[in-house]
Amino acid sequence: MRSLKQLSQHLSSLADEEHYLFSTQDLSGALPDLSNSAWKSLLSRAHKSGLLRRMCRGLYLYPEVQYPKGLVLYHAASRLRAGAFNYLSLETVLSDAGVISQIPMNWITLMTSGRTYTYGCGDFGNIEYVHTKKRPRRLGKELHYDTRCRLWRASVPLAYRDMLQTKRAMDLVDQEAIREYI
Repeated sequence: MRSLKQLSQHLSSLADEEHYLFSTQDLSGALPDLSNSAWKSLLSRAHKSGLLRRMCRGLYLYPEVQYPKGLVLYHAASRLRAGAFNYLSLETVLSDAGVISQIPMNWITLMTSGRTYTYGCGDFGNIEYVHTKKRPRRLGKELHYDTRCRLWRASVPLAYRDMLQTKRAMDLVDQEAIREYI
């Protein structure tokens, strides 16, 4: 139990409204002397006790601080693939712009230089990454950094082209609304 208390103290000193998501690597720094099996056991106990909430594999939320609840999936997406080129696109951007008729609830879509994969984040929703070969230097002004989401965001025309290139279902796209952007 001493390890759980140490982890709790470590988290309470580090966490705030900006830093409330922790990877397993972040957390392991709190108690570097634990063996791998002891570390896994500690994470399990921290989750069961409510000290941490498991977002998805390798990422935990510390619920004791005020955090922007509507942005958790976005912040998790920025942490999960921090080493890859990622940007919000597809249905997420088109929905935000009012170009698709149904708003995807608790589901965000990003283009990534990494592999295509969907992370299930329990009650928080899903984060879908779709592989692209596009590079930032070629996209230029079609991307802007969204400070609230902590991610790059595609322009509406780029998100629409991404939909076409990835062969996504286009039946929800309001063709009249998209003409305003293209």
